Amino acid sequence: MTETSGTILIVDDDAAIRQALRSTLQASRFNTEEATDGEQAISLMRAKRFDVILLDLSMPGMGGLATCVEARRLAPAVSILMLTVRDSQEEIIGALDAGADDYITKPFHVRELTARLRACVRRVRAGYEKAIPPITIGDIELDPARRTLKKQGQPVHLTPKEFDLLHYLMSHAGSPVAHSRLLRAVWGPEYGDELEYLRTFIRQLRRKIEDQPAAPTYLLTDPYVGYRFGEPSNAAQPQSAS
Repeated sequence: MTETSGTILIVDDDAAIRQALRSTLQASRFNTEEATDGEQAISLMRAKRFDVILLDLSMPGMGGLATCVEARRLAPAVSILMLTVRDSQEEIIGALDAGADDYITKPFHVRELTARLRACVRRVRAGYEKAIPPITIGDIELDPARRTLKKQGQPVHLTPKEFDLLHYLMSHAGSPVAHSRLLRAVWGPEYGDELEYLRTFIRQLRRKIEDQPAAPTYLLTDPYVGYRFGEPSNAAQPQSAS
């Protein structure tokens, strides 16, 4: 039996687009299911596990952003790839803030779409096959094996992408990590220039783990270079979040 490339839920109100996506993805050995709107997508997610949700941003009824928020709440580990006909920074930031892992603009190249979907599936399925000890820095404890985060002993909910980003930074605590290196490590080798991704996710993480997000003590900015997770000895001196 041929192994599948992953299970994708296509969510789009345009029947022609769903048919084109279905044909393309099934030719690349993806299993697909379809929903015509956000409500139907959420109903399917309650009944079945998917690797990736391919979600149209502009839909009538329960729109793409609302569907993204609910899908992320329902399945924290799923990967969400937003489809949009517009590429304005405001919409992109809105999609990432809503919990999307990535986005692609219509019309798109088939090879780019399938490459991004395979990368999403790999990240979802990767997991951790062996026990990795928790990382504790200051009052932050990250457990890679259980994919959990605690601050002062209290659980903090992270999306899969937030967790991967924080894990990478904490694994290299004290050292500046360049923007391009961070993007490739967390999003994949085809990334490197999407600085708005990092700004958006760092902002979200600061809201969740910093006592004062505007004056962070953990998630530090190295201007023109990248980001750095503060070591315990440095975590007492806040810096500007700029």
